[in-house]
Amino acid sequence: MIKIIVSTNRPDSLSHTIALFYQKILLEKGSPSEILNLKDLPHDFVFSALYQNNGKNAAFNLFHEKVKTGEKFVFIVPEYNGSFPGILKSFIDGMTYPNAFRNKKCALVGLSSGIGGGGIALSHLTDIFHYLGMHVLALKPKLAKIEENLSDNLLTNRLYMELLHSQAEMLIDF
Repeated sequence: MIKIIVSTNRPDSLSHTIALFYQKILLEKGSPSEILNLKDLPHDFVFSALYQNNGKNAAFNLFHEKVKTGEKFVFIVPEYNGSFPGILKSFIDGMTYPNAFRNKKCALVGLSSGIGGGGIALSHLTDIFHYLGMHVLALKPKLAKIEENLSDNLLTNRLYMELLHSQAEMLIDF
């Protein structure tokens, strides 16, 4: 089962909207998936689940186990201040090193309100995942001006839809 990570803890995020769309694409292609939304992390996990507290936060352990048992991932990554959200970095830091991501596979989707589509964020995240031994799919759609390309929670940009469909097919075969 492919794990789709909503890489922000913002309530009602556009990243979650894109994750739902991606999940529908995977289902159409016969691949089951599960959405893990970082807004559902315990609010204190950076203090109660990391470092000397590793394994002591039951709610975070549930997230950790889902990542640990996953083989393929899709990270829906909004651009925050020229990079990705800090909650995502904290989440990654809370995973067992190096086994949680080593030799696993992932696809990255960037989105932004501006014209970059989260490209710099995806570059930063790619470097981290390479360091951790995760294999990152080369096709990384960058969904720029995301608010202008959504209507009633549906992507209206044909190119964006084609890119996500292509990436999903590649991830399934990856």
